[in-house]
Amino acid sequence: MRDNPLLALLVTFAPLSLASIGGGLSILSDIQHQSVDVHHWLTQAQFLDDFGISRAAPGPNTLIVTLIGWQVAGWAGAAVASIAIFVPSSVLVYGLARIWRRYRGAPWQAKIERGLAPIAAGLILAGGLNVLRTADGGWLAWAVAAVSTLALLRYQKLSPFVLLGMGALVFATANLLVLPA
Repeated sequence: MRDNPLLALLVTFAPLSLASIGGGLSILSDIQHQSVDVHHWLTQAQFLDDFGISRAAPGPNTLIVTLIGWQVAGWAGAAVASIAIFVPSSVLVYGLARIWRRYRGAPWQAKIERGLAPIAAGLILAGGLNVLRTADGGWLAWAVAAVSTLALLRYQKLSPFVLLGMGALVFATANLLVLPA
């Protein structure tokens, strides 16, 4: 597989596609592990850069995989990585949606939804913690993340953009206080 980066991208990201219960953020930790630790396609800094770019771009959270594929094998890598991350889960969701619609209102549906909710939340939390841990922002980053999390839990209609702006303000102020003029 090392000789064929396109095959490696396909074999790495297709199974992750099927595990993306709760969205792309739920597999972020695995994407980072495979890309940085297992295959050494990227450094940790490159992964964080790709994560930032993918979050700023409109579209699904898993766009990071397209960037990784591009860095590994150019345009062909971007195409293969995108197909690997989007097609398997799309086919699975299509099939499950047909079954779900057929049995709409069945008692087991509510039980499945309640059971999957904490799993999805846990996977998303693990991905976020992984990014926070590897970003190396120090105690201030952890404090901003904790306050932001508590604020979102308390005020569920609060826009995340407000928190992003406040976090940027905190870090800008910290840099002004620490760096000599």
